[in-house]
Amino acid sequence: MELTELSGISDLGLVDLAAALRRREVSCVEVAEATLARIDRLNPAVNAVVDRRDPDAVLAEAAGLDEEAAAGRWRGVLHGVPQAVKDLAEVAGQPFTAGSPVFRDRVGVVDAPHVARMRAAGAVFVGRTNTPEMGFGSQTYNPVHGVTRNPWDPARTVGGSSGGAAAALACRMLPAADGSDYMGSLRNPAAWSSVYGLRPSRGRVPGVSGFVAQLGEAGPMARSVADLAALFGVMTEQPSTPIGDAPVGPLDRADPLDLTDLCPADPSRLRVGWLGDLGGRLACEDGLLDLARRGSVDVLEGLGAAVEEVVPPFDLDALWDAFLVWRGWNACEMAPLLEHHRGDLKPELVWEIEQGLALTALQVHRAAAVRTEWYRAVVGMFARFDVLVAPATQVHPFPVEVTWPREIAGRTMDTYHRWMETVAPWSMAGVPALGMPAGFTPGGLPVGVQLIGPPGGDRRVLEVALAHEAATGYARAVPPVVSRSSRRVSVVGHG
Repeated sequence: MELTELSGISDLGLVDLAAALRRREVSCVEVAEATLARIDRLNPAVNAVVDRRDPDAVLAEAAGLDEEAAAGRWRGVLHGVPQAVKDLAEVAGQPFTAGSPVFRDRVGVVDAPHVARMRAAGAVFVGRTNTPEMGFGSQTYNPVHGVTRNPWDPARTVGGSSGGAAAALACRMLPAADGSDYMGSLRNPAAWSSVYGLRPSRGRVPGVSGFVAQLGEAGPMARSVADLAALFGVMTEQPSTPIGDAPVGPLDRADPLDLTDLCPADPSRLRVGWLGDLGGRLACEDGLLDLARRGSVDVLEGLGAAVEEVVPPFDLDALWDAFLVWRGWNACEMAPLLEHHRGDLKPELVWEIEQGLALTALQVHRAAAVRTEWYRAVVGMFARFDVLVAPATQVHPFPVEVTWPREIAGRTMDTYHRWMETVAPWSMAGVPALGMPAGFTPGGLPVGVQLIGPPGGDRRVLEVALAHEAATGYARAVPPVVSRSSRRVSVVGHG
């Protein structure tokens, strides 16, 4: 059959691609070929996929999966689906630089837990997706692989730290992608790419954090809620850490292709809280809040939801201070790098490590107490609201030459991440937070919000997002980098 690439293999999301593969309308090899061709053509414009695997190895692996399918063996929803894992997660046999010159020559030995799940479900890994050095900072650049650019305007940043994954998705180089989120690293790049990025509830996706409830969570990214849920179903499993919460409900299934029981929420029954700039606390670029609200809670209100403005009943200064302690504590694991590699590390990373090394046990104890009280306050808010909505960013995408905004609306940023304070409270609470498209600026740059659910409320967030998606379809928009590249290609069917 003759298709334009834009409406062909490369444009399919995860659910549709997996269904076509399972029906053998297209082969795993053909999918791999189309993906490699798309990356060849578009990646130079955005630099999203790095450390690419040898094409012959990719095609041989895809051929092996075709043989399995012909023999009636089907691994799961990712059978024959190209994936590129974020370069902060270890993948056996693949480069694992984390964007740092310190690890320029490091190669993964084992699969990270969620990567092992993806491999077992049949994923074909084609490379890695770019990230800031060690994942620090919400602007994807590093001295190993360079900067990742925004498909909607390559002169601007795509955000981070899952910036490579978001740009690859928006460019249709991947049908879905994994990412991770400590301080908005799934939500910020989703907002600036007009895709979805889910930071799951604490413990939904297996990690390696042990007994310390650190804030980083792996999660899925996609161009539709159905695709997001499908990859999420692969990534989740029974908790492998002592403080993880056991996943419950339909997302536990090994093969989540059947999403018939994941239905859109009824907006007329929703109570939605709009957090905005937290009562004037957050510095926001002019016009951003109006755009974010218009494309999110105003849409839900138009569908019948009850919307109220809300400011959390909590000392948000104390919460921010506790977040800084938690982040510094997290950076302590990299302290050995300072002795021999200080000059090789970005200044912000050195600062984080030094902040962590200066902490006292009493400071950590007090931060833990604040986090506990904040969790109780958040639970109390969900007695009043079904979901909360907040802007996913405080500025629009800025030029790639800017490492981070020093000032917003005349207000100086006192740390390199204060400009992303909007995402920090929900990381501290460990609740699900979905980065969701909310429209575009008059100049065509994406705008996004966070859709926040109660503890363990991942399904609720997905169902509300489905209702919003049906009413808007923002993520179906195609960025200029892609639309300018559309050409006709031949696709051989295997019906």
